Amino acid sequence: MQDLAFSLCDEFGPAKIVHVHEPRIGLRGTLVVDNTAAGPSIGGLRMAPDVSTEECFRLARAMTLKNAAAGLPHGGGKSVLYGDPRMPRERKEELIRAFACALRGCDDYIFGPDMGTDETAMAWVRDEIGRAVGLPRELGGIPLDELGATGFGLRHAAEVAARHVGLSLAGARVAVQGFGSVGLHASRFLVEQGARIVAVSDSAGAIADPAGLDVAALAELKRAGKSVAEHSSGTRISAEELVGVECEIWIPAARPDVIDAASAPRLRAKLVIAGANIPITADAERMLHERGVVCVPDFIANAGGVICAAMEYRGATQSAAFDAIAERIRANTAAVLESASRKQVQPRQAAVELARERVARAMATRRWSIF
Repeated sequence: MQDLAFSLCDEFGPAKIVHVHEPRIGLRGTLVVDNTAAGPSIGGLRMAPDVSTEECFRLARAMTLKNAAAGLPHGGGKSVLYGDPRMPRERKEELIRAFACALRGCDDYIFGPDMGTDETAMAWVRDEIGRAVGLPRELGGIPLDELGATGFGLRHAAEVAARHVGLSLAGARVAVQGFGSVGLHASRFLVEQGARIVAVSDSAGAIADPAGLDVAALAELKRAGKSVAEHSSGTRISAEELVGVECEIWIPAARPDVIDAASAPRLRAKLVIAGANIPITADAERMLHERGVVCVPDFIANAGGVICAAMEYRGATQSAAFDAIAERIRANTAAVLESASRKQVQPRQAAVELARERVARAMATRRWSIF
């Protein structure tokens, strides 16, 4: 494990990797604080059976870049908890509370919700250590998953990117891989702009309809604990077939690396708006770029959640938070795509250059550059 930890190090971090293990209650988790030059790190708590230290680091680095690109006074961090998020509530609460307690002393990390956790989970963390964002309204929070802060940001990234490639959201066909809190709300906001959701998937199945799916009905299914594949209209397809659905915009909003070198050639879209963190492998992104597919990087497109969380942390109102999401994501998407076109490079390269430059400037102001 030590060799892996040090193999991940570069000039930006990580500042620390903390492993938590309590076999008596089956607790196993990892925290990566990547870089805190701009301020305490902020990043979600992800819960899944197959998370890893490497995935945690990659996500923490994405948060460093995301927070820097968004101009937030925070560095990047991420925590992962090994376990099935669908376990009984009492068991899940025990593990999350214990994990938070184990990290009580890591005051350079602020918990937020992520895949497998939500506002209630953040309330448990706050109750234990007082250091969490994405809280329920009852605790003075801005419930970013309930409101769809990340999906709201994706809508603005999609609008700017669509204009960049000569498209309009009105009438644009959209496929969404991962109809959870991010994918559902992104679909809702895009439909409000006239887009047509032609295919969606979740962990249990996928469905497609070139005429457009009823997003409100799909949302009702999810609230009832059912799969989108149980929708009464449309055609059931496999998760693998979703990549090949003909559309203008394809949104990955679930797990990492869902588009890889094997699946990238089947993608039939003009735009990829990354709703999930690290959803495209480097090889796949290069292949798509060579085909003329514009990919808006994750840490640019999906920053709505962390912008909302950072605003909440400083006591901002919901309306102020959503105004900030729209302003910052639109500006950053435009800046990245214009820079990529001007330099003839991938949008990710332009985005990384922008974010790394901001991190480096923040580090230059500190005595200890990553602490």
